[in-house]
Amino acid sequence: MNQDAALADRGRRGTGAALGVAALCAALFALLAALVASRHGVPYPVDRSMHLWSVRHRPDPVVTLARAVTATGTGPFPYLCAVAAGLLVGRDTRGRLLAAAAALLFLGVAQAARYGVLHLLHRARPDTVDWVTHASGYSFPSGHTSTAALTAGLLAWALFQRTRPILARTGCVLLACWAVAVGLSRIYLGVHWPSDVLGGWLYALVWLGVGYALAPAVMLRVVRVSGSAV
Repeated sequence: MNQDAALADRGRRGTGAALGVAALCAALFALLAALVASRHGVPYPVDRSMHLWSVRHRPDPVVTLARAVTATGTGPFPYLCAVAAGLLVGRDTRGRLLAAAAALLFLGVAQAARYGVLHLLHRARPDTVDWVTHASGYSFPSGHTSTAALTAGLLAWALFQRTRPILARTGCVLLACWAVAVGLSRIYLGVHWPSDVLGGWLYALVWLGVGYALAPAVMLRVVRVSGSAV
């Protein structure tokens, strides 16, 4: 089987499952957003209880660690990781550059759409007196959470394309732990309600499901464009 046929076959096998995950997560995200909007952003009891727990359990070493973890969910780091994911899956210089551009575009478009949701729901953050890190803007869905999850998903996709299954699975577990840790750090540092973080994870899974469904077609195009340049 040649390279084009292999990519096409992989796409047919994975597209349905990926779109199913995306549809399920989209429905759950829409439900959660509706619940948030129905209370005009007022937190639910579970939001308040988890927020208060974090406020009351903040030894300095753990706060320092949480700040370090949360810093990886914003700034240039996620975008550099997206570029790295694209470079990893490319098979030649042109292919690597095209794949890196596609991964970067994917992350950028997902981020732009998230800002639209933020401003549509305009949910307020917890009271600033409880914050132990900097934050700005509206609260739902959590930006750090969704960005880390999207980045982890891109890197996981790259690992499965270019490394042995055992290494890819191990890497995916570590990436998932990182994405979860970033989300939890936002709650612990007092700048997000737990439902904001849940919304961030669901939002990222919607985009990743769609992205995984489209990835084989995108990579097939990259291979063809790269090959035509030789």
